[in-house]
Amino acid sequence: MSELSKAYEPQAVEAKWYAAWLEGKCFEADPASEKPAYSIVIPPPNVTGILHLGHVLNNAIQDILARRARQTGHEVLWLPGTDHAGIATQAKVERELRENEKLTRRDLGRDEFLKRVWAFKDKHGNIIINQLKRLGCSCDWSRERFTMDEAYTRWVSHVFVELFKKGLIYRGKRMVNWCPVSLTALSDEEVIMTPRKSKLYFMKYELTDAPGEFLEISTTRPETLMGDVAVAVNPKDPRYAKYVGRTVFRPFPHAAIPVIADDHVDIEFGTGALKITPAHDKADFEIGLKHGLEIIDTLTPDGHMNCPECPDLHGLERFVARKKAAAKLEEMGLLIKVEEYDNNVGYSERGGVPIEPRISMQWFLKYPKVQEAADAVANGDIKFRPERWAKTYAHWMENLQDWCISRQLWWGHQIPVWYRKDKLDALKNAESLDMQDFASGDIHVGVEAPADGDNWVRDEDVMDTWFSSWLWPFATMAGVGEETATLKKFYPTSDLVTGPDIIFFWVARMIMAGFEFKDELPFRNVYFTAIIRDLKGRKMSKSLGNSPDPIDLMEKYGADGLRFGLMRIAPVGSDVRFDESQVEEGRNFANKLYNACRFRQMAGEIEYPESESDDDHEVVGMANCFHLDILAKLDQLTVDLDKAYGDYRFGEIAARLYEFLWNEFCDKFLEAVKGDLRETATPEARAVTLSVFDTVMSRYLQLLHPYMPHVTEELSQRMGFLNEDEFLMQADLPEEPVLAGLLAEDIATEQGKAAAIYETAGRLRNLKAEYNVASRRDVKFIIKGAVDWFDAERPILALLTGAGEIEVDSAYAAPKGTPVSLTPVGEIYLPLEGLIDVEAERVRLTREIGKLEQELARSEAKLGNESFVARAPAEVVAQEKARLEEWRGKLKQLGEMLSGLG
Repeated sequence: MSELSKAYEPQAVEAKWYAAWLEGKCFEADPASEKPAYSIVIPPPNVTGILHLGHVLNNAIQDILARRARQTGHEVLWLPGTDHAGIATQAKVERELRENEKLTRRDLGRDEFLKRVWAFKDKHGNIIINQLKRLGCSCDWSRERFTMDEAYTRWVSHVFVELFKKGLIYRGKRMVNWCPVSLTALSDEEVIMTPRKSKLYFMKYELTDAPGEFLEISTTRPETLMGDVAVAVNPKDPRYAKYVGRTVFRPFPHAAIPVIADDHVDIEFGTGALKITPAHDKADFEIGLKHGLEIIDTLTPDGHMNCPECPDLHGLERFVARKKAAAKLEEMGLLIKVEEYDNNVGYSERGGVPIEPRISMQWFLKYPKVQEAADAVANGDIKFRPERWAKTYAHWMENLQDWCISRQLWWGHQIPVWYRKDKLDALKNAESLDMQDFASGDIHVGVEAPADGDNWVRDEDVMDTWFSSWLWPFATMAGVGEETATLKKFYPTSDLVTGPDIIFFWVARMIMAGFEFKDELPFRNVYFTAIIRDLKGRKMSKSLGNSPDPIDLMEKYGADGLRFGLMRIAPVGSDVRFDESQVEEGRNFANKLYNACRFRQMAGEIEYPESESDDDHEVVGMANCFHLDILAKLDQLTVDLDKAYGDYRFGEIAARLYEFLWNEFCDKFLEAVKGDLRETATPEARAVTLSVFDTVMSRYLQLLHPYMPHVTEELSQRMGFLNEDEFLMQADLPEEPVLAGLLAEDIATEQGKAAAIYETAGRLRNLKAEYNVASRRDVKFIIKGAVDWFDAERPILALLTGAGEIEVDSAYAAPKGTPVSLTPVGEIYLPLEGLIDVEAERVRLTREIGKLEQELARSEAKLGNESFVARAPAEVVAQEKARLEEWRGKLKQLGEMLSGLG
């Protein structure tokens, strides 16, 4: 043993052991190992990101799985890496350019700008990696990958080329989410739907064939009416049947537009008549295609009006133009009214402004292997946990739309397409590009540039960040065309831990990519983490000030404290309500464990008694019921944890680990065996108790290790449970139960005795507390009708109850009013003579009963008031009823105590 200091200092311990694990290459996976493989790939955080509580929860779970797999005899690869985060990273560098140098990226040019981005990445890219190390993540850092690595970039280009050649990738004009700040198309995942107070404008369009007769229309966007090409009504709406096929005047620029019928129109929204602006609304775009309507784009890419025919609006910022357009309608007598309107507005995640639906020339992908990917989850080859997310996945797979994979950025994987210079203008203006253009020789699609590079111009767009990350499970393990030992050993991966918000954008796409490029699924289990919210149920955000910095929490409570505290409140399938006090409890739990081990150290080394047997460790035969009980509970804990791990019930595992150490081991067992460590104890009793302590603690530290890796490694080493060249994190869990070989009936019998003593002790302590003698050590209990085995455990019961004496007297005739408790070991009486001032106690109880009767009367009157019961919230009434029952029970208890005084 190596002596433990008085207080546990997590920061020093955690830094020491993480450095030791790295030096010992404990995290590095060996593809040549004969052990069964376990692998998991990290959801790559943004290269410029910082740790938040969502990362803590996600990566703590991954680390738990990885460490547990090592304990159960697996060769483990936890493969880490970061994502280049196209929009987020480019936006940060562009902001620095503007603020520090008053420049834009176009002032620098593409090559120089990308040099700045790489420099930014080199400066900030390791921040979150180092923070994950601070958390204790046991990733194989020797295999760390980055989505812009050269080998990874070749994978991305290769996949684009292969899918293009299969006819699955094409270029065309489509409606996309557009960010007026970042000036690029966005994925749906990068659009944050945000509740907003908006306005609904009611206006009227005059019928061309009936001057003075109008059709009323409602819209949230009067600034786009210059792009109106029709008014649509629902064919089932009788109010507008007479208008279908006629025309109305668009107010400005003045023009006649048709009234059409379309099932898409919501009869209940607004007036039931919808202005159709195909260039600025996805639904309008689809209606426009169906009816062959003109597309008029009235906005510039940066969100300003593009309508030279309306000079008073042309060039205005879109929201300024909205007010101007409404005022213009009012001047013309066409604005009927404006109402407040609550709706969800899509905001650019990075730009922080409302997005614009926009017609744009983009590259699109028709998803491959859709049926295989859908079937893999439906038939259970890939298991979703919680299972309910499988339905969400299936719904999305049934409603796929082509994926817009191009972004108008410079940071990212550039589209591997080149255009002939002499055909550039024609190709840029073409409505679409596909394999026919490739066959004509006018475009080149390939991983490498064309040989005669001077005659070609490369497409300026880059690929959506998700287009690189959907290859993550296999592209991180081998280059294009390679069959590395790592890939053969560890692919497909075992588990994936991620958030349900990216089922569509990452999980589903990885499954499709796995079947398309590796002809098999990429992982077997997907565990979806919960969303972390504050105590009010709000999502964590910097703007609300409710998102604590995990680094600050680790400095205050330790990484183990943060991990354990968070895992205790992480139930399967439910959002996490975060409270810092839980992290404090995690730190307190580490202290409890540490102090238990210090208590053991202070007891000294085990000195085994002389024995005729050659085996000095043969002490099980000397074990009492409390020893056998805690050993049996340790075996049961091991079984329970195995099942919980199999069901991915991480919160339940934390709860069981906590309950075993705090309640079963410290509060019960250690209290029961303290007498064995006193000077008056026999050598045999001392030896068996210390031996049981060491057996339980050494195994318990292994079971706890995945959750609290640092403190368990420290204690295992300092307690002498490991050899000097061993690490706890590399030690296999024992396969045999501690009590292997003992008959289950015998164990159950001894456990029954221990349970009876523990329960009896609890009842007697309550009895002492009821009569205000809880702190007295001279209390005498008298037991009548004791079970036949009780006498051997009598000293333990006295120790647990803080009693001076427990007398066995089968003929005891208790004076009237002597408090008694019916216990599993017999009737136990508490003679009060000499312990309390009976008269003073009678006065005290009478006073308490009087107060309680007043409260009871008030509560009964309140609940008897029909007005209160009818008008008060249901939860208030229920609370009052529960309070009434509690007071009635307490009143009965006090009455019995008063009666017991004689």
